[in-house]
Amino acid sequence: MVLHALTIFLSAFLLFLVQPIIAKQILPWFGGSAAVWATCMVFFQTVLLAGYAYADWSARRLSARRQAIVHTALLGLSLLTLPILPHIRWKPTGAEDPSLLILGLLAATVGLPYFLLSTTSPLVQTWFWQRFRHGVPYRLFALSNFASLAALLTFPLLVEPWVPGATQSWAWSGLYVLFAVLCGATALTSARASEQQPAQATADIPDIVHDHTPAPALGHKLMWFALAAGGSCMLLAVTNHLTQNIASFPFLWVVPLSIYLLTFILTFDHPRWYVRPVFFVLLAGLLPAMAWKVDSLDLWIAAPLYAGGLFVAVMFCHGELARLRPSPKHLTSFYLMLSVGGAFGSVLIGLVAPNVLDGYYELGFVLLGIAALGVLRLWPTSPWLSIAPALVLIGTGWIVWRGMETYGLQTVKMVRNFYGVVRIVDFTSPEPYRAMYHGGIMHGGEVRVPGGAHMPSSYFGVTSGYGRLFRSLPGGPHRVGVIGLGAGAVAAWSRPGDTFRFYEIDPHVIDAARDDFNFLSESLATVEIVLGDGRLALEREADQGYDILAMDAFSGDAIPMHLLTRESFATYVRHIKQDGAIIFQATNRFVDIAPVVERLASEHGMTSVLISDSPGRLPGIDYWRSATDQIICTRNRTLLVAEPIASVSEPLLPRPEIDAWTDDASNLLRILK
Repeated sequence: MVLHALTIFLSAFLLFLVQPIIAKQILPWFGGSAAVWATCMVFFQTVLLAGYAYADWSARRLSARRQAIVHTALLGLSLLTLPILPHIRWKPTGAEDPSLLILGLLAATVGLPYFLLSTTSPLVQTWFWQRFRHGVPYRLFALSNFASLAALLTFPLLVEPWVPGATQSWAWSGLYVLFAVLCGATALTSARASEQQPAQATADIPDIVHDHTPAPALGHKLMWFALAAGGSCMLLAVTNHLTQNIASFPFLWVVPLSIYLLTFILTFDHPRWYVRPVFFVLLAGLLPAMAWKVDSLDLWIAAPLYAGGLFVAVMFCHGELARLRPSPKHLTSFYLMLSVGGAFGSVLIGLVAPNVLDGYYELGFVLLGIAALGVLRLWPTSPWLSIAPALVLIGTGWIVWRGMETYGLQTVKMVRNFYGVVRIVDFTSPEPYRAMYHGGIMHGGEVRVPGGAHMPSSYFGVTSGYGRLFRSLPGGPHRVGVIGLGAGAVAAWSRPGDTFRFYEIDPHVIDAARDDFNFLSESLATVEIVLGDGRLALEREADQGYDILAMDAFSGDAIPMHLLTRESFATYVRHIKQDGAIIFQATNRFVDIAPVVERLASEHGMTSVLISDSPGRLPGIDYWRSATDQIICTRNRTLLVAEPIASVSEPLLPRPEIDAWTDDASNLLRILK
């Protein structure tokens, strides 16, 4: 029994520990996009499905001895794929489909080990029941989820802050070798015990051994599928909602996934944890509340609301699954349908939604789906009881529809891909103005009057950090690099003879800047655009000798953390002139990047100053100059004492408690506002 429990615990621990380890390592390769985690979840859920299908097939088709031989051979083969270190050949150049590239990278790096870890829980539970013939093995499923939760909490608290990425991969690989030995021993001892068990010994075994319960009906299996898919969709939709507006980093991946696993632990441990009437009442209140606040930019309202809503919604899905679980005779089929539903949900949110929906509508649709499941679960009990969830479904549907309608107001174009939603919105008052939105945040705009492309607006106004820096430069021509294109609004500061070289990872942003705005076409400078992640492109390029290197690459209000590390800053310094400057867009509702930037700049002998600009909301053009915080880093003292900068800048002072971020270690929690 101890061997079975240890094998399940270690397999589940490794299964969920590898997810943030590998996702964190490849995140910088794909622009720090929130979609990286969603795509990883598609892979993990799909391989989990393959593992459960293999477990179901082998349990039904192979004898105990053959099953042990086949599984042990696969375990040995998987050891040849270690260690799980992503090869640099998978780094994107900018032209590839990022989703397909991530799926291929994961398959080559962790595919076979992850597959075998995925098979362990249902297989070992089957071996346990076949060998001991007593005790329902579903509690081993709760143990499995407890180990998974322990792994998720271990990563952000103990692993990520202290252990370098490559060391994480090597340590995980070493633990996997231990797992392979344990699992092989469990398979062989279980097979041997099964063959030696006398047939007459089953006479005194409880009725569960002689269970002749027919296989669950198709309708029953479809409900397993729907409830599992509902929980998976809810998990990914809420995770995307949070990471798109704060940052895509392991803590915000782990918290929702931990909530998801906690519900599995509670519902499959004992029926007392899922009190059906209580959770139906909570669901009735939270579903419309989440729909109402789906576009909220207030972290302190949205985060607890969606964390609580996720717990209640997934507790409902998994609680109903626990009520529908079959006898142990059919447990592999049950887990197979759970994994089919989980994989289907992850594919819907991770792959289908970005390619089918032109806006962030999936969270609203998921809320409607959960409400519909509530109706379906109560209808067989009493049609009258299902009236209440039906009213919740109607009310939530109305709120979702109104939200979609508001989202599209004054929008002239909306497109979506792996990197997010790009919207072009036209305003008519007090002056005609066109803005680009990426997520819920404006990323530049143009006053729609003759010559508007030469009028600095949005975050690049005359009194902004950008405006003051350009006005303080000595005579040109100048060479300017910009990571993050947006609408191209910074090109309003171009002068004849200048070169503006933009780095942009999202092809939809490039198309919109060219087709819907005039900053690039009417620029007085030579304009160059490089498709791909700005950091990776700079790493490949020869020194560019920039007078200014501008960091303005954000998706929504999320921070691409790989652009704020010691390694990335060294790359920026290599590309600027000795007297050049790096300017960071630091305008953010949630995160204060100033101490991180100051620490990195000081390592290169650079001084950092903060310029906060709050232009008045005056009639006319000034209305479209946004409040901003921008940081200028330079060794050029002459630049910093120039009147436009010196008159308003605030020197950034060191904060010893903030460590320099690296590609292996960063702590976003310390700089939350």
